[in-house]
Amino acid sequence: MADIESLYKKVDGKVLIEVKLSSIMQLYNSFDPAPFHEKELDIDAEKYIIDTIKDFPAKTQFRLVIYLPPELAESEGAKTLGFAIHNHFRYRTMVAERNFRRHFRYGRFSLIIGLTFLAIALIARQMVSHLSDQFLAQFFADALLIIGWVAMWEPITVLLYQLWPIIQTKKVHEKVSMMEIDVLPSPG
Repeated sequence: MADIESLYKKVDGKVLIEVKLSSIMQLYNSFDPAPFHEKELDIDAEKYIIDTIKDFPAKTQFRLVIYLPPELAESEGAKTLGFAIHNHFRYRTMVAERNFRRHFRYGRFSLIIGLTFLAIALIARQMVSHLSDQFLAQFFADALLIIGWVAMWEPITVLLYQLWPIIQTKKVHEKVSMMEIDVLPSPG
């Protein structure tokens, strides 16, 4: 099977992400009422760009090439495409950063709650272990230990596993927000 890199053109050491459009508006979300150069990108266009970048190692350099019909390639709208794409992905970067901060804050808060509950459970476990009925004491002591560690599940999940995808998404958006973008007339 062919390597993923063989499916893309490479110019000056940069992988080309090529998009062919029949109109400039194809690139934008048709439901977005914002001014032309501030419009949100079409979901499929954004997904295509992001998925292509995710297919390659993190250090790979890219160039986005947008092909338009020759009569549109020199238009005012075509000249603002690079700015609009960079603007869109800078906004996505800020959203990812805000999402990271929110998750991290929640993770810290849940860690404090989890550790507090674990400490209470361990103290209660010590108290219960002195009950006169040995079986019942062991049963409650083990139950409190398990419940205390279960309380740590959420902070561990958030801080160890949920933050990394947000960081990766932010890096991809940052990469696109600084990517070189060319708008060219469609070949042929």
